[in-house]
Amino acid sequence: MITYDIENDLRINGFSLICGVDEAGRGPLAGDVFAAAVILPEGYIPEGLNDSKKLSPKKRDKLFDEIKNNAISYDIATASVAEIEQYNILEASLLAMRRAIEKLYPKPDFALIDGNIVRGFDIPSKAIIDGDALCPSIAAASILAKVARDRYCLEMDALYPMYGFASHKGYGTAKHRKAIEDYGPCPLHRSLFIRKIVNHHE
Repeated sequence: MITYDIENDLRINGFSLICGVDEAGRGPLAGDVFAAAVILPEGYIPEGLNDSKKLSPKKRDKLFDEIKNNAISYDIATASVAEIEQYNILEASLLAMRRAIEKLYPKPDFALIDGNIVRGFDIPSKAIIDGDALCPSIAAASILAKVARDRYCLEMDALYPMYGFASHKGYGTAKHRKAIEDYGPCPLHRSLFIRKIVNHHE
């Protein structure tokens, strides 16, 4: 259940500008990884706010606009396919998160990170497992990251329509794997993620 319990505990301890951070796109075989950071007004929970994965695309789009219009500050950042290849997907995800936090103004004094790993942030931070189902600011960040990445997948689809990015969003569906076997990878594919498919094809 989404409540301000975690944020309120931090406020009692003197933190005031608390941002929630989440990523989208760690699992797909192609495309950049996205992250969003959001500072919400104290006590503000948009109607229907939840973990982005539990919402319909239409509801996510509505909340995307509402969150952007009401947030104290927000930013959506990415790490590229090249950076995923260079660092690995976990480090690239953390890099995208740091980029999103760095763009916030006013600057947050604490970051709540969805997941179980937090490192390399230049402000106090805490990892919250299932944070997108618990903390309003992380849930808001999950929606911004998810919607932004889904829209990016439509752009990928326009560039490389043979892969079906608009439908599977880059995830390793049977249809997507078959397309990689039929056409080979495109520049947006993550080579480490698809090497088994490519090797099998060869």
